[in-house]
Amino acid sequence: MKIFTSEQIYAADRFTIEKQQITSDILMERASVQIFEWMNSRLQGAQVKIHLFCGIGNNGGDGIALARHLQEHGYSIGVYVVNYSEKRSKDFLLNLDRLKERKLWPEFLDSECEFPELGRDDIIVDAIFGIGLNRDPDNWVAKLIQHINSSSAFILSVDIPSGLYMEQLPSSSDNVIRANHVLSFQAPKLAFFLPQTGVYINQWELLDIGLDAEFLYKTKTGYEFIGKPEVLPMYRPRLKFSHKGNYGHSLIIGGSYGKIGAVQLAGKACLEIGGGLLTALIPECGYTTLQTALPEAMVITCDNDDLIDDISYEIQPTVIGVGMGMGLDKVSIKAFSAFIEKNNIPLVVDADGLNIISKNPKLLKNLPKQTVLTPHPKELERLLGKWNDDFDKLEKAKSFSKKYDCIIVIKGAHTIVVYKDVGFINSTGNPGMATAGSGDVLAGMITGLISQGYEPLSAAIFGVYLHGLSGDLVVSDNGYEAVTSSKLVGHIGKAFMELFRRPEQEQNKETKEV
Repeated sequence: MKIFTSEQIYAADRFTIEKQQITSDILMERASVQIFEWMNSRLQGAQVKIHLFCGIGNNGGDGIALARHLQEHGYSIGVYVVNYSEKRSKDFLLNLDRLKERKLWPEFLDSECEFPELGRDDIIVDAIFGIGLNRDPDNWVAKLIQHINSSSAFILSVDIPSGLYMEQLPSSSDNVIRANHVLSFQAPKLAFFLPQTGVYINQWELLDIGLDAEFLYKTKTGYEFIGKPEVLPMYRPRLKFSHKGNYGHSLIIGGSYGKIGAVQLAGKACLEIGGGLLTALIPECGYTTLQTALPEAMVITCDNDDLIDDISYEIQPTVIGVGMGMGLDKVSIKAFSAFIEKNNIPLVVDADGLNIISKNPKLLKNLPKQTVLTPHPKELERLLGKWNDDFDKLEKAKSFSKKYDCIIVIKGAHTIVVYKDVGFINSTGNPGMATAGSGDVLAGMITGLISQGYEPLSAAIFGVYLHGLSGDLVVSDNGYEAVTSSKLVGHIGKAFMELFRRPEQEQNKETKEV
């Protein structure tokens, strides 16, 4: 699913109006009807007090049109026009006239008025500012937003929480509505998924207002939201007469004294996701442990008992995952650097491999094309340098990816896979996955997918999705606090099954027909 900028959304509006030969207020009516139907299906006529705070632009016009539908169906409403400017959009004025024709007169709020009383059991519809906001609200409007936020009422925002910008941070958290739910038109907004802006949205849903599908399909965007429909086409089914050699030979390099578990987790994940063969290159100290814990793996060791001191092997791997648990001893740094300078096998670099590269940036030019880098936030900062905010971080990641032709997996609540000019935002995962070893599992999963013939970008996107889905399944069985990385690995197979599970309603229909 594409994520559009405000300019692209406005362009889609104009294109739709022209192609469908409609007026702009028809789009506004579609939006208000969709919001009303969403609310009505949940409230079913319940006489809870609904407060609608409407701006004087098109977002406010949506709110005014919604008020008309709510009144016509007998809901108890209060309508407030937030009079922050002398300018009015024509569709706002049109819907305001329609509201007045029905003898419903809104209360106009300005800097001199008292704010309406709001109860904790009320519902608030936030339609003050839309996606076109380009400056901080006036002080009195900011105080109104704080008044709304402090009410403890359920807040439903129209399209985007008021005060939240599309592509930059608000100057103050006091200027932004904290929405319990957002009904976003046609596509989600980038701000929903970033740590510094996503905190203003608890949940969101999409409403289809009929923007032209062909225009949306052809428009190139800088970000895409990855869900089940996007990853299903990536799946490569297994052929009946295939054998383990058809699914690649992965080499996992890493580990040090006390950190052999990182290789074990990565290796197990690599096999669970479908890798054909696995060899692990580790220090001598981990040989017995790894052979016992992961009997499916072949193991080769360095001469050094505690550290990776030499990276040499006689096998012909399909892909190499490197860095997990390796440590930063100077001997390991030397061995890793020598390996990077001569390697041309597809690569997934994790953990200390990334830290070594950040200390020796000249190694970047030796990475094979489309190498996958899987940093946690601090490792990412060491690679990119400091950023001003989440939007700046993404731009720096894109520039870095283009410069070195690499794929960056930015881990987070919504992990984002960045390759050149596009970021792919993941939809799966949960807070329980913030646990030791989770990153090792992800690196192993991506390695295992590449070994099977997935292109590195597809492997990163698909791997991140399955990793998060495995975490969601663990939570459903165990709860958030009991998520461990070993359980993540154990649910990879279930994640595949969930990916292809058909809705129960569809299954029941087929059963009845039989």
